[in-house]
Amino acid sequence: MTKPSKLRHGLAFIVTMAAAASSLCCQRTERARAEAEKARPIELIVSNDAETLDPRYAVDTVGLRATRLVHAGLVRLDPNTLSPVPYAAESWRWLDERTLRVALRHDVHFHSGARFTSRDVVATLRAFASPEVGSRHARAVEAISEAREDGEDAVVIILKRPRGTLLTDLELPILRADEAMAPPRPDGRLDGLGPYAVAEVSHGAVLLAPPHPPQPGLLDAPSHAVILRTVHDENARALRLTAGRSDIALNVLAPAILPALAREPDLTVTARPGANLTYLLARVDRGPLARVEIRRALGEAIDRESIARTLLGGYAKSANELLPTMHWAHTALSPLPYAPDAARQVLAPEGLHFTLLTSTDRSRLTLGRFVAQQWADVGVSVDVQPLELGTMLARLNAGDFDLAILQIPELTEPDVLRVFLHGASVPPAGANRGRVHDAMVDALLDEGQRLTDRDARRAVYAKLEARLHEQLYLVPLWHEDQIAVVGPRARAFSPSAEGRWLSLAMLPP
Repeated sequence: MTKPSKLRHGLAFIVTMAAAASSLCCQRTERARAEAEKARPIELIVSNDAETLDPRYAVDTVGLRATRLVHAGLVRLDPNTLSPVPYAAESWRWLDERTLRVALRHDVHFHSGARFTSRDVVATLRAFASPEVGSRHARAVEAISEAREDGEDAVVIILKRPRGTLLTDLELPILRADEAMAPPRPDGRLDGLGPYAVAEVSHGAVLLAPPHPPQPGLLDAPSHAVILRTVHDENARALRLTAGRSDIALNVLAPAILPALAREPDLTVTARPGANLTYLLARVDRGPLARVEIRRALGEAIDRESIARTLLGGYAKSANELLPTMHWAHTALSPLPYAPDAARQVLAPEGLHFTLLTSTDRSRLTLGRFVAQQWADVGVSVDVQPLELGTMLARLNAGDFDLAILQIPELTEPDVLRVFLHGASVPPAGANRGRVHDAMVDALLDEGQRLTDRDARRAVYAKLEARLHEQLYLVPLWHEDQIAVVGPRARAFSPSAEGRWLSLAMLPP
């Protein structure tokens, strides 16, 4: 072989080896990227920071749902029917109408490794009731007279009076006995039973990670850590999803944006019926709105089916009753028809003028203006007043309004209607902002709270729904879907009927 040939051969060999090394390097880089992407926490977009991550005080949506990932109650709600089902409890049995014995799971440990026992349950219930702790959930344990240990793996709860909501109340997060009375810990650094522990809290982000080392728990250890990322602007939320920086957005995007996101190759839009209620609230104790025929005509002037189909993008179902259709206590009633001609005959001669309070959220304001236009078409003059949430609540509680469009975001336990409709719940005692005073409604709410048999409770709430359908103190408008936009790593995420996040803990590796 000549020297030039040897040189060419040597150069070819070098080029081949360099190409092989480069290919191997690229493969390693791609593998490293894939491993880094796999290790990256799942990012869930939220619209606001949690006020606190201490489960004794969390009442805002983000705080409540975050603390339910870190902590667990004796029960949780079935994601489909909303019935209470065992969680940290193994089972329960009513000994009489005021005494409940709860058997506990004995294979569960806190994140710290401490075993979960009856001592923790008793200490937690006492702490939630304690004025010294000042929990915002004290009402849930107000009816409990005594909670006592029955060995390490059972608790006996004795009520002051019968309370049919007790099982749902026992969704309260269980704290470790020696931490139950601890001073407030807004960063959430309390030992928990849930699938995640609070790892880091910073402005706009909360990192939740599986406890380390793993402990025997209520669920299998999650495959991913989770970041709750606060993004206030809706367009910014959509951009984070399309760029692959966020993995899940649940109920934080307007229906108008969803078709564009659904066309993105790496994004999927999933939805399911939601356990919520959007409704029209009227101040029913004065003026024309005290007349049921006026309230009914206003309801008949609203084309709820059209709104659900268009403005809500088909991600809602018009509501005929207050309780959503999947709820265990739901009873179907005849729908309130869309009847603008009949409504005009009632309303136009009255020369009515009302104010309608609504949120400043762009999509909610659009809905309010659409409804106001439909009322204008039947002869009612309406001023739409968009307000920030705090200002709106202050006006509603003070009774300084005519009409408002509001939402109950989690209509899980039917007894929650007591807060909005019972005569004893007029602000500041509750959220009966319409000033409803109806002896029949009060009696049915009291009975539904007292009964423990579910079939008997269902019958009571059917009577309540019939009375409310007749009087229309609240005009049901629609039940909105739980809508999740998810990226490739979160394809298996499934929203529950009440919109909570436990499905995060069940995502595959």
